[in-house]
Amino acid sequence: MSSTVIVLDNGGGTIKIGLGGDRNPTLITPNSTAKPPFSSSSKKLLTCDEILSFDPTSLSLRRPIDRGYLLNPDLQRDIWSHLFRSLPLPSPNVFRSLYISDSPSLVHLYEASRNPNGVVSRTQCSLVVDCGFSFTHCAPVFQNFTLNFGVKRLDLGGKALTNYLKELVSYRSINVMDETLIMDDVKEKLKTGRENLFKSTYVLPDGITHTKGFVKDMKEAQRYQTLYDGAPTSITTEEEAIDPSEDEEDRKKVDLTKNEFNLTNERFLVPEMIFRPADLGLNQAGLAESIVRSINSCHPLLHPVLYERENELRPLVPDDYQVKITTQEDPILGVWRGGSLLASSPDFESMCATKAEYEEQGSARCSRRFFQ
Repeated sequence: MSSTVIVLDNGGGTIKIGLGGDRNPTLITPNSTAKPPFSSSSKKLLTCDEILSFDPTSLSLRRPIDRGYLLNPDLQRDIWSHLFRSLPLPSPNVFRSLYISDSPSLVHLYEASRNPNGVVSRTQCSLVVDCGFSFTHCAPVFQNFTLNFGVKRLDLGGKALTNYLKELVSYRSINVMDETLIMDDVKEKLKTGRENLFKSTYVLPDGITHTKGFVKDMKEAQRYQTLYDGAPTSITTEEEAIDPSEDEEDRKKVDLTKNEFNLTNERFLVPEMIFRPADLGLNQAGLAESIVRSINSCHPLLHPVLYERENELRPLVPDDYQVKITTQEDPILGVWRGGSLLASSPDFESMCATKAEYEEQGSARCSRRFFQ
């Protein structure tokens, strides 16, 4: 590429932003602003990445996106402006062209590139399950195009799961109903399946010796965190999440002066709500049923390759179809990495709508190019 491309994955919960061609984004940050609690000495309104360096306890969040819809475009614009000003990225004033893509097609592109001989690459067909901040979508993709008529939505996403986890922990251990950022961190660091259930302890930040929460004995947690094939996965931890003044043995000890709680069966009760939304009062089909409905909306010739080990699916699928589920290398970064890969392709510039085209034809140019 002769020009620099900025890749922006603008989610309802987080923003991933960086340069096209890179493997990882420059920054992953909350897509929100935050007001510190009244007891805090800081009265400054925090914007996205500034939240990461602040004690997350009792922060009041304000998000531009709610339930999948952009409700506050002015706030979103301010967040973007802040990111462009504060990060070592090209200025938006040199904007030349724009390309907009949907999440499923980018995930499909990246997964196909990772395994050129796999079924996704050979058939150029996949069924992407995208569990986002507000919704979970089951989206069939064919030749890098999302088949919109086959997309099925479940009104349950990461926000609802975090709220459910807050209720469980507050009822059993300690009141964390106002600690959204902290419980998001807990959910990501201690997620696992039923087969890997064990007791984990999370230590809350105290605002003095450590401003981030951390998991006691993270190596033990990593040992139990496995994929379906039994290979251990890595749990990304931030250096600042662990008090550097404490060694590993100190962190294993129980300190009654710290606020901490254990997670046991919450670790599978929370994610299983995606399969049983009725338990949360949602009169909707679960994930397995949504997958089947999505595939059945497509041409019958695509059904075999769209179903390519999940116990919930097997009873719902014809016996002559194989069922295979591929776990993403990194579900958080899958969409951004797909965008980075696309941005570094030689045909990318021809796919964009240029600034001159936009000035001449307006938003209709983008609608025809990106939203057909």
